[in-house]
Amino acid sequence: MTQKITLSQLEQYLSKAAWILKGPVDASDFKAYIFPLLFFKRISDVYEEEYRTALDESDGDKEYAALPEMHRFEIPDGGHWQDVRETTTNVGQAIEEALRGIEQSNQEYLYGIFGDAQWSNKNKLSDALLINLIEHFSEYVLGNHNVEPDMLGNAYEYLIKHFADLTNKKAGEFYTPRSVVHLLGMILDPHEGETIYDPACGTGGMLLECVDHLKHNNEDARTLKLYGQEMNLTSSGIARMNMFLHGIEDFEILRGDTLRNPAFFEADGLQTFDCVIANPPFSLKNWGADNWASDPYGRNIAGVPPQGNGDMAWVQHMVKSMNSTGRMTVVLPHGALFRKGAEGRIRQSLLEQDMLEAVIGLGPNVFYGTQLAACVMVFKQVKAEDRKGKVLFIDASDQIRVGRAQNFLEPKHIQQIFDWYRSYQDVENYVKVATVADLEENDFNLNIPLYVEKIIEDNLPSVEEAMADLKEAWQASLEAEEKFKQVLKGFL
Repeated sequence: MTQKITLSQLEQYLSKAAWILKGPVDASDFKAYIFPLLFFKRISDVYEEEYRTALDESDGDKEYAALPEMHRFEIPDGGHWQDVRETTTNVGQAIEEALRGIEQSNQEYLYGIFGDAQWSNKNKLSDALLINLIEHFSEYVLGNHNVEPDMLGNAYEYLIKHFADLTNKKAGEFYTPRSVVHLLGMILDPHEGETIYDPACGTGGMLLECVDHLKHNNEDARTLKLYGQEMNLTSSGIARMNMFLHGIEDFEILRGDTLRNPAFFEADGLQTFDCVIANPPFSLKNWGADNWASDPYGRNIAGVPPQGNGDMAWVQHMVKSMNSTGRMTVVLPHGALFRKGAEGRIRQSLLEQDMLEAVIGLGPNVFYGTQLAACVMVFKQVKAEDRKGKVLFIDASDQIRVGRAQNFLEPKHIQQIFDWYRSYQDVENYVKVATVADLEENDFNLNIPLYVEKIIEDNLPSVEEAMADLKEAWQASLEAEEKFKQVLKGFL
């Protein structure tokens, strides 16, 4: 049996792959090449492992070992990693044909998963570079005996973050800081047998957080049913690969524009879920406002958002996607809390339906690609009795560790925010439980400073104390002046 690989080795292995591509390939495109190769290598190595096991079981019967039912995924003739590794010319074309062959042989699960990277573009990817990359990936065996799905999945997420660091501003398109994801998972609190839906799932981090949440609570994460939709082709493929690499079985991730063409349906309309979670694109401009007034899916439950800003379209889509006892957490820019006009009217309608449970303001510069501070909104289809007619406001803007280029939410900050949310009680300077009357008084504006007032301790003395200090200082100055005169006389 080959030696097991550590997480540190895996992370270095994946980082080096990125360095091999550096130069001819832009950092923002690394993911389109490295993720498919990693997944291709994993599938090939697991296939080999299954093949050897079947050979042992059948006393060396090769036909039996190659049967499709012996394997999680089929690999067609000529489409194995080793076949590509033995290719020395037109390597990109060999990779392309192998990936397409695997997709076609496993259409139910893998169709389109490898994306549309141009492997045969020799101006960008020379044979020498691809041979170097293939040889690098061949350094380790990535079968189940060598690396467990969770570890490979964790290394995969490390690579997602690594690319986010490299691409900086572009990274916000597909990477949400793990700390923020963890906070949302804690608040959402999914349990065994529930359905989880992310309408803007990116690379799948929010869905996987829900899996981790169950594992942490010693619940059976295999009972979860995960659903996601993602418009970006590369990201949607990465999300599916990410699920497989984490050993997740029961999931459905579809590509498409959620606001224009939602992908999940039941007989009587949109499919609904126990838990809905997302960090949708902030203030999306071209989101499909034209069709919202007569939305065929019935999502305009509170009104039509402005054409140039889709924040409230995402909120309404997510609210409509909750089942009769559903709950949701969504990350939005702060502007969604107080912008007027159509958004103000939508906020008022949602508040009158009494589904908003909490508003949490996060610190600035925590997200990749923007220095803006974001907020978390928590909705519940059925609020607890003691929370009906109320909204919890949390100002967590100082719950960060300030870094040179980026600020960070650390575990102690996450725990503090969650404790405030769970206790649902006023805390001076940080937390306020607002009533419907409070909301009405502020015209349903949810700007957090309207509710969480900062008490500034000025430590200034009283008038009486100040006068006494002044008299004392005046007396001291008179005495000092008298001493100076005496000294001066001695010199004259």
